[in-house]
Amino acid sequence: MRKLFLLAIAMVVVVCAQAQQTGPQLTWENSNHNFGEVVIGDKVEHTYKFTNTGNEPLIITNVKPSCGCTLPKNWPKDPIMPGDSGELIIAFDSSGKPLGKLERSTAIISNAANISANQIKFSAFIIEKKVAN
Repeated sequence: MRKLFLLAIAMVVVVCAQAQQTGPQLTWENSNHNFGEVVIGDKVEHTYKFTNTGNEPLIITNVKPSCGCTLPKNWPKDPIMPGDSGELIIAFDSSGKPLGKLERSTAIISNAANISANQIKFSAFIIEKKVAN
């Protein structure tokens, strides 16, 4: 009877572990980036790296920045198979932005089961261009 009970518990643990891993999982190497000081008018880029840690293909259908100053580039259009990695470049144009701290986000539209991972962010501190004497 004890063996049967232990077998039942082991099966429940396996089923629960598999349920948590079902579907594509979008896992970022780092979903937040700090550009540091950016001179007003400069354009900067950052490459966000990710992996599909799930058990089904991950499909990114769109990338939507929160501001027109942010441009997503070069995200994979083909499915990312389980265990495979990809990259997404975000370009930021600081022209016309107010001086000081700035934060922006970009929504990742995908079939990822972990919807909390469907957003990346960046920050910058906009400074004036230094004039040579």
